[in-house]
Amino acid sequence: MTLSAINPAIATDELAASEPSKALAQFVIDFTSDQMTDALRHESKRALMNYFAVALVGAGDPTIKKAYSVLSKFAGKPTARIIGRNGRTDSLNAAFFNAASANVFDFDDTHFPTIIHPTAPVAAALFALCEQRQISGEEFMQAFILGVEAECRIGNAVSPDHYKRGWHITATCGVFGAAIAVGKIIGLTGQQMVWALGSASAQAGGLVENLGYMAKSMGVGNAARNGLLSALLAKQDFDGPPRPLEGERGFLHVTGENPDYAAITQGLGERWEVFANTYKPYPCGVVLNPVIEACLNLHTQAEFAIDEIEEITVSGHSLLGERADRPTVASGRESQVSAQHAVAVSLLFGKAGIDQFSDQAVAAPAVLNIAAKVQITENPSISIEGIDIKVRLKSGKTISELISASKGCAANPLTDRDLENKLTELASHRGGCDDPKRLIDAVWAIDSVEDMSALLDLAVPTP
Repeated sequence: MTLSAINPAIATDELAASEPSKALAQFVIDFTSDQMTDALRHESKRALMNYFAVALVGAGDPTIKKAYSVLSKFAGKPTARIIGRNGRTDSLNAAFFNAASANVFDFDDTHFPTIIHPTAPVAAALFALCEQRQISGEEFMQAFILGVEAECRIGNAVSPDHYKRGWHITATCGVFGAAIAVGKIIGLTGQQMVWALGSASAQAGGLVENLGYMAKSMGVGNAARNGLLSALLAKQDFDGPPRPLEGERGFLHVTGENPDYAAITQGLGERWEVFANTYKPYPCGVVLNPVIEACLNLHTQAEFAIDEIEEITVSGHSLLGERADRPTVASGRESQVSAQHAVAVSLLFGKAGIDQFSDQAVAAPAVLNIAAKVQITENPSISIEGIDIKVRLKSGKTISELISASKGCAANPLTDRDLENKLTELASHRGGCDDPKRLIDAVWAIDSVEDMSALLDLAVPTP
């Protein structure tokens, strides 16, 4: 029995409960354009707007440049473009670079509650495929939505233990999203889609230990590259296990403690994970968003001078301490996951952009002085979107700032205009494209695009 024999939109039969790999694959195969709502189309455009913004600025980062200097020596036929750069490379490497550059600044989107950054692996794989075959805007949006759905539902099934055990969930689950999205475009059968998931599971990797270092980008880049490869191999009947997700030694059981099969299949077609996606206002780990907002507010209020500060106490969600309690950092990359650094630059400069999370900012004596005064504590009553900051002055006076829903979270999302401004600002930061306004207009008009590779023409600088 297949899902399509019952209802192509909702996986509710025994197959969904016992074999989520097949159920997910069949749902993707059966999905049609008439199931794409206007809300799904709009959110896919918002995700792509944010994706281009962060990929354009990330393309010029030393991490990407170093990776390019090595991988370009082994590249195949130069058929695919790299966002924000001149020249071409092969499609697999293009998928790698266009995912890694979108994630390198930790400025990409974030799905809750998994903390997956879903767009980079999926969009990068699809754009690499666009260089090989014509894909319309409608086809692209469908595949993108399905890829995001797959990676986030798989992430839900192993959360929160997966991340706590040290797996970098964007890399480990992103490869499945990329495989599903590409598989939808190239017309995989249900059997082939399961095989694609099998090859993806064989290449799923990435560790939280790498956060703050260039090595983090390997996992995210490989998620796009390996997902693309997995689908292309499956098209050639490159087989895999029948239960790649739920098998005794499949992805769910190997990388999770008590995997929840229902999280993958329950409500398929009824609720969509893309609507749990959020977009960041600052280039750093998502747990630092409320920290920065609170400190920017304190800077604006100007109730004290920097040299009056005796101690700063930052109280928040447990994940803040687990991932961002880093009083000493050695690079701009590492500062993106340091609460101490985020507090210091926000209070000192009243800004928290690309330049404030640079090697130069990390080494600034004034930043080091303030960072040394920051203490991180856990407050179980505060959500991951909130923070409570108390600044104790040398006079004994204490000034507090409480944030319950920081800018960029689900309860306080970035607007369409915010995302446009983000793309404009980041595109001009390093000259990644010539006319951001044309790219912005093109993203909003994806519905009428016959060949999505045309957007890549607008996302590279003039030679």
